[in-house]
Amino acid sequence: MNIPLFFSLTIHFLFLEETFKKMKNILFATVLALSMLSCATKQEADVIVYNAKIYTVDADFSKGNSIAIKDGKFLAVGDKEKIFQDFNAANQLDAEGKTIVPGLIDAHCHFYGLGLNQQVVDLVGTSSFEEILEKVVAFQKENPTNFIRGRGWDQNDWETKTFPTKDKLDSLFPDTPVALERVDGHAYLVNKKALELAGIDGTTEVNGGEIVTKSGRPTGVLVDNPMALVDQVAPKPNRSTQIQALKAAEQLCFNYGLTTVNDAGLNKSTIELIDSLQQTGDLSIRVYAMISNTAENLDYYLDKGIIKTDRLNVRSVKVYGDGALGSRGAALKEPYSDHDGHFGAMITPVHDIESLAERIAATEYQMNTHAIGDSANVVVLRAYEKALAGKKDRRWKVEHAQVVSEDDFDYFAKGIIPSVQPTHATSDMYWAEDRLGPDRVEGAYAFKKLLDKAGIVALGTDFPVERVSPFLTFYAAVARQDLEEYPEGGFQMKDALSREETLKGMTIWAAYSNFEEAEKGSIEVGKVADFVILSDDIMTIPANRIPSIKAEQVFVDGKQVK
Repeated sequence: MNIPLFFSLTIHFLFLEETFKKMKNILFATVLALSMLSCATKQEADVIVYNAKIYTVDADFSKGNSIAIKDGKFLAVGDKEKIFQDFNAANQLDAEGKTIVPGLIDAHCHFYGLGLNQQVVDLVGTSSFEEILEKVVAFQKENPTNFIRGRGWDQNDWETKTFPTKDKLDSLFPDTPVALERVDGHAYLVNKKALELAGIDGTTEVNGGEIVTKSGRPTGVLVDNPMALVDQVAPKPNRSTQIQALKAAEQLCFNYGLTTVNDAGLNKSTIELIDSLQQTGDLSIRVYAMISNTAENLDYYLDKGIIKTDRLNVRSVKVYGDGALGSRGAALKEPYSDHDGHFGAMITPVHDIESLAERIAATEYQMNTHAIGDSANVVVLRAYEKALAGKKDRRWKVEHAQVVSEDDFDYFAKGIIPSVQPTHATSDMYWAEDRLGPDRVEGAYAFKKLLDKAGIVALGTDFPVERVSPFLTFYAAVARQDLEEYPEGGFQMKDALSREETLKGMTIWAAYSNFEEAEKGSIEVGKVADFVILSDDIMTIPANRIPSIKAEQVFVDGKQVK
């Protein structure tokens, strides 16, 4: 063998080996650097939720499958690959293909009242007056009290659809006052003891309602304003009871995916309690608080101006125009079809509504007025039009807008928002035509027509008048049937809403009606991370399955609350 050649080749191979090692090290360092650079360019998120079917409810009603959350707000929305390419998060949640929607908003309810109702006799769904009496007797045995309260009866659900009288309550509870509230909150049945404490007899007169009498004596039924005489003598809940009520209501709402509630009528003390509990972290739900129309509330809040925190918004006044259709307290232009000569009544006189509208229009506050009957609706709509002349973007609402005359729908094309509750239609449809007649009922529960005029509708439940579930709201809006799928084909389907319209009404449109569309109501970058993971796809499953949907996980500010 040629020795010089051997040494030459050996040296050459050694040189190549050393060169290869250097190149390998450089390549490894390059890959490592690129990897570190890639990690360095990723943003840190608090939470990533992926593998979902997300309805963002943005302007395009677009969809996604993953979201990143940071500091309680949506950081990104899009496809899983892009989200994981751009973000890191120690907390990751696989949604396993489940549907996600924005946190649901109940645009009209009685949140505090719901909590208090957990502490009284539950009369919802009772099918007879005898069943009511049984429940009251049983409640008093288990929870002895010196003033018995209950809520939820509806004589329209009984075989004999007439108001009850106090006689049997008098014999069962001769020394204990009893006040049983009708399901709509617009009538009481009270016993003799309660009447005596309230100073009510056959000569008592109260404007804006009715003390029902027979042979000149009170039957025990009080409709609308006379109810306040009983409230004045009833024991007031202490602070501990109030806190317990608010927490109980919050849990019920979270169980159904509600992250914001519009409480339609609160006093200053309750609003301040809600605020304090939110500030200490004892209450997480967001509350749009409508102040009750009292002199004390108006003088304080209208002068103080809007109060806004991350979870509380106080910028509106709740006014009662008239009563309810079920108790024949709704103010109608023509007499009730099933009660000759009876027109219902305005709770707040026409002149007072007009002057109140002028006063509120001079502030930043919104006016939200309960109007059920066609007479009450036109009174409110005319007062709004006059007071808002020359003013823009005030977003005043008509709460319920339940019976509207054909000529009056156009008022809603002038910036007035209808705030409606779809389950009222499916609760009332059995007897609504009896009250209104075949022609007038055509203008009742006209959600689609109201939407066409106003451009939006804000949707709520009015709980505890109706059940808390927003899925019943959704079902009633799109199917307009009860849980037995009655009536076949739906009730007045010309005014049903589409699923997209309904979801908007429970999210972005409700947020808009609260002046909060820039911060909530859709899953978009920069908005608060309020969202719900549903058990089923609410936008595609058969309509009859919508009521059984569950809110499996609920998030407020990106933190799980259910």
